[in-house]
Amino acid sequence: MEEKKSNGLAIASLVLGIVSIVFNFFALQLFGLIIGIVGIILGVMAKKKNPCGMATAGLVLSIIGTVLCALLFIACAACVGAVGTAGGLASSLY
Repeated sequence: MEEKKSNGLAIASLVLGIVSIVFNFFALQLFGLIIGIVGIILGVMAKKKNPCGMATAGLVLSIIGTVLCALLFIACAACVGAVGTAGGLASSLY
């Protein structure tokens, strides 16, 4: 009888990818970005050690979460910069 070995790195990568995506909905993009990068690293390690579907899913979710966090972080920074510029422009008109 063969025992199935669970791949802890793949599970960790999968969980971190999901958490990285969820953090986008709570305006925690910086933490999601860091967690997503850690998830990518664990996903790559899991694929090298034992290539399986869960490792691939964790890697893909971590990449999606990281890219989404980075895009939202840049968008929020651009919005804050635009509001700051508009505020400075409006005060210089008076």
